[in-house]
Amino acid sequence: MPDEQHHETHQQADQQPEGNNGGLGHEAHDGHEDEGHAGGREHERHGDGHDHSGHGSGHHEHHAQMAADFKRRFWICLAVTVPVIVLSPMIRSWIGLTEAISFPYQNWVLLGLSTFIYAYGGYPFVSGLVDELRDRNPGMMTLVGIAISIAFFYSAAVVVGLPGKLFFWETATLVDLMLLGHWIEMRSVMGASQAVEELAKLMPSEAHRVNSDGDTQDVAASELQPGDQVRVKPGEKIPADGKIVEGKTSVDESMLTGESEPVKKQSGDSITGGSVNGNGSIVAEVENTGEDSYLQQVINLVREAQQSKSRTQNLADRAAFYLTLIALSAGAVTLVAWYFAVGREFAFSLERTVTVMVITCPHALGLAIPLVVAVSTGLGAKRGLLIRDRAGFERSRDVDTVVFDKTGTLTHGRFGVSDVLPSDGVSEEELLRVAAAVESQSEHPIAQGIVGKAKEEEIDWPDAAEFESISGKGVRAEVDGKKVMVVSPGALGKDGLPEAEDNRSEELGKQGKTVIYVLRENDILGAIALGDEIREESREAIDTLHEMDVRVVMLTGDKQEVADWVAKELGIDEVRAEVLPDEKEAVIKSIREDGGVVAMTGDGVNDAPALASADIGIAIGAGTDVAAATADVILVESDPRDAVKVFRLAKATYRKMIQNLWYAAGYNIIAIPLAAGVLAWAGIILSPAAGAILMSLSTVVVAINARFLKLA
Repeated sequence: MPDEQHHETHQQADQQPEGNNGGLGHEAHDGHEDEGHAGGREHERHGDGHDHSGHGSGHHEHHAQMAADFKRRFWICLAVTVPVIVLSPMIRSWIGLTEAISFPYQNWVLLGLSTFIYAYGGYPFVSGLVDELRDRNPGMMTLVGIAISIAFFYSAAVVVGLPGKLFFWETATLVDLMLLGHWIEMRSVMGASQAVEELAKLMPSEAHRVNSDGDTQDVAASELQPGDQVRVKPGEKIPADGKIVEGKTSVDESMLTGESEPVKKQSGDSITGGSVNGNGSIVAEVENTGEDSYLQQVINLVREAQQSKSRTQNLADRAAFYLTLIALSAGAVTLVAWYFAVGREFAFSLERTVTVMVITCPHALGLAIPLVVAVSTGLGAKRGLLIRDRAGFERSRDVDTVVFDKTGTLTHGRFGVSDVLPSDGVSEEELLRVAAAVESQSEHPIAQGIVGKAKEEEIDWPDAAEFESISGKGVRAEVDGKKVMVVSPGALGKDGLPEAEDNRSEELGKQGKTVIYVLRENDILGAIALGDEIREESREAIDTLHEMDVRVVMLTGDKQEVADWVAKELGIDEVRAEVLPDEKEAVIKSIREDGGVVAMTGDGVNDAPALASADIGIAIGAGTDVAAATADVILVESDPRDAVKVFRLAKATYRKMIQNLWYAAGYNIIAIPLAAGVLAWAGIILSPAAGAILMSLSTVVVAINARFLKLA
């Protein structure tokens, strides 16, 4: 085909080293020893009696079921809470409705409603209490379970005759707020376990198998066996790893290797399942299928990397652990001190103990982190940052090394015109006009790049006539009645063509660019260089990272000279080029082993293992679904500067979390001693009602403080 010959010329295979061909036969990395799991891994148990340590789609579905369960329990209990509040004597006395709402056995009705809330809404927390005590790891569930249990059973005892006050409303509202907090929390940690499913989707479901008689038969790709031959039509995905036995084409391997330019393939060359065939029809012999396929090895790497992430214990859980110990100890000491040491009546002593437990009720603590997460997630979304995995996002505040993929991240990932170099007396517009007239007849990426540049500059070009390919040189046509040729530098000085008067093609070639010359009636009009275009935003992003004392590394499957040129242009600290997916993951792991906190930013399938293995994976939004599913954060606008926003937002979020934890639990430093009655000698005794008000005020403060989160 003429266009395929045109490809040969523009590819310049004899002048530039070949890129990665997909890495057929590479073995998967040998796994990890770390424990844990991506996507809410800190929640091994969340108080519902179920183990959360699974992985894959089951793990994701379990989190979704938990979120739905908390949501359902919250709305049902909230509805039942309304009559509980209306019937509570303490609430009615506050609003002056003690006599207005009164009927026989109302306390027993109150007990019945509260029993339902305690049993149905409090079940996740009470069962979580049992699990935590069984594991000898008391935390949030222990504190919540004890708080609602003491308030409920004390109030129930009052109904049946024990002197004291009813705190059913405290049980109900505490259960409601804790259910709401956990519902918000569960929603924030879902969505980080879909990478394997998205990777599998890259493989086509069907293949055109060539039978022994030469006919083709459509079969499921999973039925292919080594030795089978398959026909791959233009534009189709290649169904398995193999070797071309007939035909030639160019293959888009950008989603597998990061190679920005389609790779020329001919008989005897290897091809990788999941890559996209160009405009040539080929027949290939299948070599690797199933677990032996290159894509399956990438899938295994992603799964291993996700499982290797270390657990990050939730800040609120740690605070709850210490608050639990303090609350239990203070409550026990209070009861013993008043009843046995001071000799006060049991009802008074128990009331002091209940006040201590009520004032340490973690209403605010339960919402301190989820509220900040919700605000942070919403703020990030408005700025084009989609947070998928909270644990990874929170780790990004300590990042000291950022690893960028090149193609599609720091560059646009498209083959475009980078330099227009007209000869003396020729304008850039004229050079592009003539070149576009000829190249508009071709579908080759170089031709599309030149035509795209002419369109961008709003240059009109005339129709070309008698278009043809010149084997081993380039293409030619008639433009405005004159012979025009678009050729490679190697064609100059041969077959009567003039030689270039400068070494521009050599200099640009060192930058990894492809250079073509435009001739009209054997006069050189100028040269045009094409390459993967650098994003303007990349320079600002890297400069800002350097100001933050963050090291920048570029990791790419592209050619070394291309990577070196991009790194020099952007001021990148370190370059790793011509690396395959398993090698990328190994580089990330080595940086982490050196003590660095690493963020990986990429957009292709070749980045998926590295994204999963890094402390935080950041996916460019224009990339593949698998990159997004593997990453902790997605950059919607495909702007590298947004990676900087991720780190700044993470720092601001962490500061707000710490503030909220102090507001939620810090007031107990003063409130608990007052609730216990240490100033009773001075006539200052904090009643359970006053304790409940202080506890409620801390919830309001936490909610307001969370709303003040801003991205610097």
